[in-house]
Amino acid sequence: MSCRRVWGRPAGPQWRRRSADGLLWLVAAGPLLAAGLSPPYDAPSLRSLAGGLAILTGAVAVARRFPVVALFLAVLGSLLDGNFSFIIPVFSYLAGRRAATAVPAGVAFAVIAAGGTVLNLGLLGTGAATWFLLASVLLFAGVLPWLVGRHRRQQEALAEAERRHEEARERERRGLAERVRLRERARIAGEMHDSLGHDLSLIAVRAAALELADDLPARHRAAAGELRASVADATERLHGVIGLLREKGDPDTAGPGTVADLVDGAREAGMAVRLDLPDGGSDLPPGTAYAVHRVVREALTNAARYAPGAPVTVSLRAEGEWVGLSVVNARPPAGPLPGPPSTGSGLLALTERVRLTGGVLTAGPRDGGFAVEARLPRHDGPYREESGGDVEPAWPALAGRRPVSASPPGRAGTSTPALGEAERRLRDARRRVRRSLMTAVGAPAAIAAVLTLVYYPVATAGTVLDEATFARLPVGAARADLDGLPRRPVDPPAGTGRVGCEHYTDGNFPLAQPTWRLCFTDGRLVSKERIDG
Repeated sequence: MSCRRVWGRPAGPQWRRRSADGLLWLVAAGPLLAAGLSPPYDAPSLRSLAGGLAILTGAVAVARRFPVVALFLAVLGSLLDGNFSFIIPVFSYLAGRRAATAVPAGVAFAVIAAGGTVLNLGLLGTGAATWFLLASVLLFAGVLPWLVGRHRRQQEALAEAERRHEEARERERRGLAERVRLRERARIAGEMHDSLGHDLSLIAVRAAALELADDLPARHRAAAGELRASVADATERLHGVIGLLREKGDPDTAGPGTVADLVDGAREAGMAVRLDLPDGGSDLPPGTAYAVHRVVREALTNAARYAPGAPVTVSLRAEGEWVGLSVVNARPPAGPLPGPPSTGSGLLALTERVRLTGGVLTAGPRDGGFAVEARLPRHDGPYREESGGDVEPAWPALAGRRPVSASPPGRAGTSTPALGEAERRLRDARRRVRRSLMTAVGAPAAIAAVLTLVYYPVATAGTVLDEATFARLPVGAARADLDGLPRRPVDPPAGTGRVGCEHYTDGNFPLAQPTWRLCFTDGRLVSKERIDG
């Protein structure tokens, strides 16, 4: 079961919700109980209390699933008991906190305002002053707390968006660290393939030369053959390990040195290599020099493995805006060394390397031997990884210091879709919080201004008596002879009404309070006075 029970009560969130609802009922019922249980104890008061508590109970029961309905019930309860005016702000605030959208509350407030206007001005005839008072109560006890609750909800949404954004950033950081780790693995694998594989191939060439030497005893030639076979096996195991380390599309790396260094190393290993390097041929842009170095090294390695003893010619020539490179080995005198067949992965990597620099590479058999030819641009351009699109300069690799990009897959400096979505949600949440704060501050003021502008003309129409006219009214004159008397009086201040007296306003804004009192007896003006306060 998902909900344990302790001492017969539901544990966990459900119990906390019920406790909170019970506390809400007790707090909201306080004003009703305080008024209903005060003496005198008569039947109408008790019936009003019972009805109010029933409405309150229904409002609390639906306040979580239907918070706007609960608010509507609290407003209806104010028709039965005026003490609901203390309860309306509570349910209004909860409606702002709990409702997912603002539309239901907006519709409810519009219905309440329209219904209250029709009821008070049309059916009950309470007058403009009472209507204005009730509208103000709805504004400050209903709309304003709802706006505060709505703003609080938006703040919680902002906090949640910030939390998710931080989680997305943390995932991005972890992913970035993992990508850097994988790139470092690929770099190490490339160095092993390019440097160690090349050296092992040269060791195999030397061992093969010893195996074929006639001036060595047979047991030494056999030991050299075993050495050559062991080196071949080690080379294949190295390729297997590299295959595990490297990812598809990983960039190749180059070790330090030049083409001349490669040729010198091959000659020291016993290979017959001729270098055709024209004057100024080594003066190449870094990117092109790197590609040339990579092609020559791979071609010499393949010649040492598959054409031992065959002469090799390395030629570099200028062709206008291009550089031509060829590495050609003749037919091997004794055939290739025994060992596993070639997978061709090295040539595939070379082809991709040259293509990314803007050139083209061809490789294949020629006159019993093998030829590797490349045509590369003389100008240097950026190296682009096909798999990720990161832009990295190629020339640091010539010194064995190939940079490792810390950018995630995709364009450098951009975020992943998950992080981008989290950032968008965070921006939206911040915008909603700012908008709700501006609404909470500005909407009540705007609505109050509209109510005032509506109420004032209605309240003052036909009731304004200016001070000059008031001064000219003669005491003792018949009412019909009074010139400038407004066509209708206003309601007197509470508790100051007198028989035969009429009250008028001087048009004071915004409430148009009564200012003058005129008292009549037998149709004649017997007194006039100004009402202070």
